[in-house]
Amino acid sequence: MSDTGRDIPRGAVSRTARLAALPLGAAGRATLGIGKKLSGRPAEEVDAELQQRTAEQLFAVLGQLKGGAMKLGQQLSIFEAAVPEEVAGPYREALVKLQEAAPPMPVRTVHSVLAQQLGGRWRERFRDFDDTPAAAASIGQVHRATWRDGRDVAVKIQYPGAGTALMADLNQLARFARLFATLFPGMEVKPLIAELKARAEEELDYGLEADAQRGFATAYADDDQIVVPRVVASAPKVIVSEWLEGTPLSRIIADGSKAQRDRAGYLMAELHFSGPQRAGLLHADPHPGNYRLLPDGRLGVIDFGATARLPDGHPEPIGRLVRWALEGRAEDVLADLRVEGFVRPTVEVDAQGVLDFLLPFLAPVSAPSFQFTRVWMQEQAGRIGDPRSEASRLGRQLNLPPAYLLIHRVTIGSIGVLCQLDAEAPYRGVCERWLPGFAEPA
Repeated sequence: MSDTGRDIPRGAVSRTARLAALPLGAAGRATLGIGKKLSGRPAEEVDAELQQRTAEQLFAVLGQLKGGAMKLGQQLSIFEAAVPEEVAGPYREALVKLQEAAPPMPVRTVHSVLAQQLGGRWRERFRDFDDTPAAAASIGQVHRATWRDGRDVAVKIQYPGAGTALMADLNQLARFARLFATLFPGMEVKPLIAELKARAEEELDYGLEADAQRGFATAYADDDQIVVPRVVASAPKVIVSEWLEGTPLSRIIADGSKAQRDRAGYLMAELHFSGPQRAGLLHADPHPGNYRLLPDGRLGVIDFGATARLPDGHPEPIGRLVRWALEGRAEDVLADLRVEGFVRPTVEVDAQGVLDFLLPFLAPVSAPSFQFTRVWMQEQAGRIGDPRSEASRLGRQLNLPPAYLLIHRVTIGSIGVLCQLDAEAPYRGVCERWLPGFAEPA
């Protein structure tokens, strides 16, 4: 690899200009589309062309800028399954590319960061080091290398200036939240951006990430379902961990067999619900680039920059409320929703109406087996996204307490990936084993 790559674009003016081009470009395409329709071209053909151009510009800009722009793009890519099929096509390829691709750092920058973080004689710690990145993400990129003891390792290096770019992007993108509403109906982008900002400091601290990875690796050591690579060395801006071979989940989504997709979905659910109980941690970045399906059928998990610390495990009220809802205990559900802060004291809602609102979301755990599909997710997004619907009206009266915000976001994100996989599995059994309060008390 030559030095023709680029550092993360850090200039506030240039980054703002690129992001500002997004709504301007959308407005220009809309005007052009009106002209084409007036000239006699079929409306469906014009709309499809506009959607494709919007997708290309949106994800090209988000990917090139890395930082918060690409971080938001990765988070949005999880919800691709919620987009109606007739408009999803133009976005899908761009979204998948965004999950695992970004312009690389120059080699000289890579070597400079390694020298700063691992010492001037950093090369002596490796038998060999590949200057061409194996993967790139929002705030860092990964290189393959061989550690001095012969182990294949992944070397994760943070982009210089990543912190400044991350916060500047998220502040700017919050102003353009309405642009994304047309792509992801029913999704509130502003709260997502606010939550990403709140956790940015943790994601930039590779020391915290290395500690989280060590915690997961210890909890799942020698596990027959989940694999977490062990940390070999770490510094504030560099993590060296064992290399994990496997098929990226994005490829399983694109052309995996039904058995592979079902297996990946089942194991994602196992990780989501067992992590808090086994490690006191919740893996909080469920986009396909962070998972690998290994040849032996285990799920490999990487990137622990976003984790929720749950030392007491998953909150018991979640499982209890789900069980009560499935049992039809409307009054009990509403009473406990008030206790937990999901319904404010001054809000008057009908208990059966609340239960009717919740039950469609609980279909995956209401039967022994369930298949997540794009159609199912689109139905749920449409149900709460239409401001004229009763579900939308009731949903706006409910509250999401801060203690549950991250758990909610990770759960919804995981469901988005399961819908992309079309994964069928016994999810109820997973909850019975790992979700406190869900199974009937002994």
